[in-house]
This record gives sequence, C-alpha cells and structure tokens, in this order.
Amino acid sequence: MIERLLPGLAWMRRYDKVSFQGDALAAVIVTIMLIPQSLAYALLAGLPPEVGLYASMAPLAAYALFGSSSTLAVGPVAVVSLMTAAAVGDLTAVGTPEYRGAALALALISGVFLIAMGLLRLGFLASLLSHPVISGFITASGILIAASQLKHILGVEASGHNLIELVRSLADRIDSVNGATLAIGAGATLFLFWVRRFLKPLLMRAGLGPRLADSIAKAGPVAAVVVTIVLVDLLSLGDAGVRVVGEIPQGLPPVALPPFDPALWRELLPSAVLISVVGFVESVSVAQTLAAKRRERIDANRELVGLGTANVAAGMTGGYPVTGGFARSVVNFDAGARTPMAGVMTAVGIGLAALLLTPLFQQLPKATLAATIVVAVLSLIDLPALKRTWYYAKGDFAAMAATIVMVLAAGVEAGIITGVTLSIVLFLARSSRPHMAVVGQVPGSHHFRNVKRHSVVTSPAILSLRVDESLYFANARWLEDKLYDMAVADKAINHVVLVCSAVNDIDASALESLKTLVERLDAAGVRFHLSEVKGPVMDKLKRSHFLEELSGKIFLSHYDALAALDPETTGKASAHPETPNAPAQATPPCG
Repeated sequence: MIERLLPGLAWMRRYDKVSFQGDALAAVIVTIMLIPQSLAYALLAGLPPEVGLYASMAPLAAYALFGSSSTLAVGPVAVVSLMTAAAVGDLTAVGTPEYRGAALALALISGVFLIAMGLLRLGFLASLLSHPVISGFITASGILIAASQLKHILGVEASGHNLIELVRSLADRIDSVNGATLAIGAGATLFLFWVRRFLKPLLMRAGLGPRLADSIAKAGPVAAVVVTIVLVDLLSLGDAGVRVVGEIPQGLPPVALPPFDPALWRELLPSAVLISVVGFVESVSVAQTLAAKRRERIDANRELVGLGTANVAAGMTGGYPVTGGFARSVVNFDAGARTPMAGVMTAVGIGLAALLLTPLFQQLPKATLAATIVVAVLSLIDLPALKRTWYYAKGDFAAMAATIVMVLAAGVEAGIITGVTLSIVLFLARSSRPHMAVVGQVPGSHHFRNVKRHSVVTSPAILSLRVDESLYFANARWLEDKLYDMAVADKAINHVVLVCSAVNDIDASALESLKTLVERLDAAGVRFHLSEVKGPVMDKLKRSHFLEELSGKIFLSHYDALAALDPETTGKASAHPETPNAPAQATPPCG
C-alpha cells in the first residue's frame, strides 16, 4: 500500500553499489549539462537566471519519490519555458516581483492539475493530442524560440509574442547591432553546432570510447560558458555593450507558497492546463522510449502524479513549471543512470553550484546562453515531417500545418488549441462517415471480404455489410440512412446482415438508430440481422430491449448467418475450390 503511494520506496529497497556507481556518474554528467541549460531556460521564460537553478533541485527529488521512470530527468525545458513566458507575460511585466510570483503560481496550479489527473486516472486524455499536432507544435515552438533568442545574439532590444512581431521588431533595430555581442553569440553558436556534430567522432578517432566521447561532447555548452566568461572578463567586453547575466544570488531556493490571488489564479488556469498537458505528453513519450530499451514499464497515471509533485515542489521553492526533458533524459540514460537517485544526486549537484559557483557566472554573456538555447531547440525542428504527413494523411497534414502557422502567427497557446480542435474535428468527420463494405464469401473458405477488392461469392437475397467503426452519435443517423437506402434499392434483398467484427461500442444514439432501422426495414419486408458481435457490445445490447425488437437474429459468425439464411449459395461457395492464383490473392488482404 505504501509503495503504491510512494513508488520511490520500491527502488530504494533494492538499491546497491552498482546502482550507486551508475547513478553517480550520470548525475555528474547531467549536472554539468544542466547548469548552463537551467540558466538559459530561465531567461527564456523571462525570469532571473537563478530561478532555473531553483527549478532543477526540489522537482528532481519530488519526482524520484512519485514518478515511475528510472531515468527521466525533470527540470526546465525550452517549450514549457516559452509557454510560461507567453502565459505570464500577458498578465504582468517581465522583471517585476509580480511576474515571478505569477510564474510560481503557474507551477503550483500545473502541479495540482497534474496530480488530480493522476489520482482520477486520466492519463489516457493525453492521447487527444495527436502526434502530428505535437510534432507541429514542437517544430513551430523551436522556430519561435530560436527567433526570440536572436535579440541576445545581436545585442538589441526586441520583443514579440509571435514570429511576425519578433521579425518586425528585429528588423527595426538591425542598425543597432552590437558587434562584440554578435561575435560572441555567433561564435558560441557555431562552436556548439560543431561540438554537437563533429566532436564525438573526432574523439573516437583519437582513441576514446563511445561513452566517454559522448559525455565530453555533451559538455560543450560548459566549455562555451567558460571561454566566453574569460573573454568578457579579460577584454572588458561589458564596457563595449556586451550584456551579461550579472549578479546571481548565492544560496538554496527559498521555501514559500506563491502569492494567493484568486483573480490571477483564474487567469492562469487555462495556460496551466495547456502547459500540464503538453509537458506530460513530452515527458511520458521520453520516459516510454527509454523504458522500452530496458524492458521497463511506465505507468501514465503515476507519471502524472510524479510530474505534478515536481511542479508543486517548483512552485514552493522559487521555480517555475517543469517537465521531463528529452536531451537530458537521454544523457542520463546513456551515462548509466539506474534509478531516480541519479536525479536526486543531480539536484544536490545543482544545489552545490547555487551555493558555491554562482559568482563565477556574473560575467556570463547572455549571448552565450542564447546560443545554447538556439542549438538545443533547432534539433526539435522537423519540417520534413510536413511532407511525410502530406503523403500519408491529408487531414493530419492540415492539423499539423495549422498548428505550425498558428503558433508562429498568433502564439503558442493559440497554436496548441487550434491543433487539438482540428484533430477532434477531423476525427469526428472521419468517424461520422466510416468505411463500410459490402462483403462476400471467398470461394473455398469461411472468410468474407470486400466485393470491390476480391473475387467473392454473394447471395442475391442477402446484403452483407461490414462497418469498420464503432457506432455512436456522430455516425448513427448516417449509417441508418445508408443501410436503408442500400437495402431497398434492390427488390431481391430479403435480409440485411450487419457484420460487427470492427464495432467496439454502440452508444445510446446508435442504439436508437438501429431500432428505427429495424422498423423501417421491417416495413419494407426486409429482416435485419447482426453477426460477429463482440462480447462487451453484446452485454450492452442485452441490457436494452433491442434484442426483443430485432426482426432477425444475432449470429456468432458471418458464415453461420449466410449458412442459415441462404444455405444453397453458401454451400456452393464453400465447396468451390480455392484457386492459388485467384485475383483475391493479388489484392491487398485488408478491406
């Protein structure tokens, strides 16, 4: 019982020396990677840099107790940082105490919402965000984040909540670019790109092992931070207009509740819900990918609780909304992390940095942090996915393209709402006109296939229809009219048999339509039957009066139905020798 409430107790009981060694090494590597990332993502969110460090401490320990992944690394991420800036920036000015308080409240609200979803076992709701929508959202967010960091690389003042505003603002100030800042920002960006692509192969050719080479390559941002700090200090580039991080308070995060302002919390709630859902989808996708490599299992509802407690911890310790990050989780996994203790050790490492190392970052150029963000988010951009989705499914392409356009033109919240809405509309549109096939018997077998795709035998007195969708309110009336029109179009038809092998549910609206269809067909002298009804669907039908009102019968298999209703045609089809090279074998087996 206790382990159900605190899943972390399970791995604590079996913790050993081997696990400690793997976790300790992973923690060192992730800490080195996370320090510059945390500082950079806090600035992206419009918050002081130390807030990024605060958001990388308590949340990791909280997730270790309640999460279900052994290697997921929780903390600030680019997309959630951008969404935080968009949500809070609409309510209060950047740099004010109110802005920071709103970010704390946003984390707490997100945490409470995630925990509530987990306790109610609503993890399945994340599936409402289709992959094309998520892919489009992340791609557009990557473009928007990269564009938002150009002001730091160019050393100019610029602002905007969407790409159009950002580009216009940058264009208006292009003549005031600071040369020294541009040199640092562009140099750091090129260096980080080179490290990401070429350093690991170079180190491996020099004789280093793949894991060590990869770990050194992942420390590229640290090298960029150290070099640019030294350059700014030695060359006094601050006097030349290079903007630096400035003083970062030393010490551990403050423990306090966010300001309680009911009006503010109501305004933040929609954004908190979006951030929670997007963060959960990103996090659980990463966790499941890594778990599959070790044949571990991820519990979506525990993940909701784990991420929720992490966000509550962030809101109570000076942070802002967090989630599982892809890059740092992969590094954590590859570095040998065995249990969530690696996250706890990482939190300790970040805490030591906050206590002892923050004075070293005082001369860190903001352009270097911007370069770190740009290189990190450009790997998220997947524009070729548009082409792949276009060829595969035009509807999904429309949802993906609309999400990208809306994120870039109107902002992150408008984009994700548009994508989700379009996905739901397209689903309803597709399922309201489901695929329906007239089926016939494959000669020499008990199988039935689409008459348009296969050489089959049909009975002139029986209309056999297979509907490939559950029956519910959106398609009930259409199916009723379609079946009736097809049945009365041929005067030779005496029976309609609906094949329900693909029907997983029949809701109340569809049940009423079936009752009406039975009456309409009965008036036309046609009996209505069902075949291959699934157990759960049959259980529901038995709880209604439909079976008493049915003019025909319910058959276990479609072959049984045809054998009972037209034994002569069925017998001939069954006895027909199956031809190895029949056209049916040359067509797709489905449908």
